[in-house]
Amino acid sequence: MKKKNIVLSLEQARTLALHSQGLLQPGFGKGKKATLAAIELLGYVQIDTLSVVARAHHHTLWSRLPDYNEKHLNELLEKDKTIFEYWSHAASYLPMSDYRFSLPRKKSYADGKSHWFGQDKKMNKYVLDRIKAEGALQSKDFEHKRKDPGNWYEWKPAKRALEQLFMEGQLMVAKRQGFQKVYNLAERVLPANAILSMPTEKEVAEHLIRKTIVAHGIFSGADITYLRSNMKAFVSKALKHLLVEGELIEANITGLEKPFFTTTENQSKSIVESVKQKNYIHFLSPFDNTVIQRKRVQELFNFDYIIECYVPEPKYGYFTLPVLYNDMFVARFDPKADRLTKIFYIKSIHFEKGFKPSENFNRLFASRLYDFATFNGCTKIVIEKAHKDWKKAVMNIFSTFAPYH
Repeated sequence: MKKKNIVLSLEQARTLALHSQGLLQPGFGKGKKATLAAIELLGYVQIDTLSVVARAHHHTLWSRLPDYNEKHLNELLEKDKTIFEYWSHAASYLPMSDYRFSLPRKKSYADGKSHWFGQDKKMNKYVLDRIKAEGALQSKDFEHKRKDPGNWYEWKPAKRALEQLFMEGQLMVAKRQGFQKVYNLAERVLPANAILSMPTEKEVAEHLIRKTIVAHGIFSGADITYLRSNMKAFVSKALKHLLVEGELIEANITGLEKPFFTTTENQSKSIVESVKQKNYIHFLSPFDNTVIQRKRVQELFNFDYIIECYVPEPKYGYFTLPVLYNDMFVARFDPKADRLTKIFYIKSIHFEKGFKPSENFNRLFASRLYDFATFNGCTKIVIEKAHKDWKKAVMNIFSTFAPYH
């Protein structure tokens, strides 16, 4: 039975969204089990190659797990087989419990879709035959003599074949050595309890909706189909069905015109208020689940954010990190972790219009920056471009609890 719409203030919607993302009262526990719990809650953790600071997958998990250790991911992937690598909206770590929902995409590639490049079926067969005979292999195990210098983004034929076979589901990533993928046959990687039944479009749509409920608390239809345009019709139909069944409730957010959705568990405003906290700060990865949908961030948080490493003239910096203070994004800073000298640089910091750093903010910022620099293997912090009074205040705070300069 369809239930009555509810109305939430923008502040309540923000709090619900952040709580659902594990950024308030995370409660994941400790150690490797906590890492798995965080991935299961988020639904995926995006993998990215950029290493200006700790790579996105590690950064995203560290933001939610105080004792996060990078070795946890490879152990969950290689030994425990409780996560796997595949494509969500981008390359990601996903819970193995969701494996069957990757099968429709894999089938589309197996049926002829190419992954970025045209297919070389002869090379695909050669690569597959070698892995069948020799076991797990990396791209570097396949020799390739380039006739000309080429471009950095051009993959050798064997690498293209490995990725095509990976997207088809014939190969999986068995582990990572450094940041390099080690591929093996899917049947050699999958755990015995993996569910391999092909889901229907209806099941996939309802799965996406329910994962979004858990990960975001409150969401629009566009949030679910982000970079999944082929799912719009199925998701729209599933949303209507779940509304009629009473599993979902339509939520109107004050000041926003389009409809959002939530669950009966989030219906009471008192529940939303009960998770409210006023003393936290996060430096989020540009690929963090909370900010990856830029339009959603703009709507809920009035924060206009892009990553500028792909634009010709950065306004704020090459790789700016959003600064979340309580329930607002108040700044962004351009970092650089120099692991050779062990110096963590803030090359510049920009505060949002109307925000004035308080003493409480400065203390939280300094403490979090100390922790983040340590996580990045740095023992010294240098703030370059910043307002001199703010810089002085933060560096004075450092001197009270850390041997930083």
